[in-house]
Amino acid sequence: MVYCDTSSEILEWSSEEKSIPYRSPSDGKIHRYYPDFLIKRKELDGAIKKYMIEIKPKKQTLPPPKPKRQTQKYLNEVFTYAKNQSKWEAAREWCADNGYIFQVLTEKELNIRR
Repeated sequence: MVYCDTSSEILEWSSEEKSIPYRSPSDGKIHRYYPDFLIKRKELDGAIKKYMIEIKPKKQTLPPPKPKRQTQKYLNEVFTYAKNQSKWEAAREWCADNGYIFQVLTEKELNIRR
């Protein structure tokens, strides 16, 4: 948020303001997803682009490796991964229809050391 407030390239931004419906893989019902940020940015070439940004740990963006035995921890990681994929697919569709670019940023892109 500090970056958004202090960067001259950021023209507008909001946090968790947009609600996107998605179907949960666990219960098949429609739920609401609130992406972390909507940003309007002036690019280096002068073009103005709109982004929908989700921030997640890198671990949640990858399918969990299958262990020798299925623990509750593994099942929770599988559920989280599947739920995130459903949310992000709905977000990509909304962005395509509304002129936004969808991005998931992790600690790698944000240069956060863990």
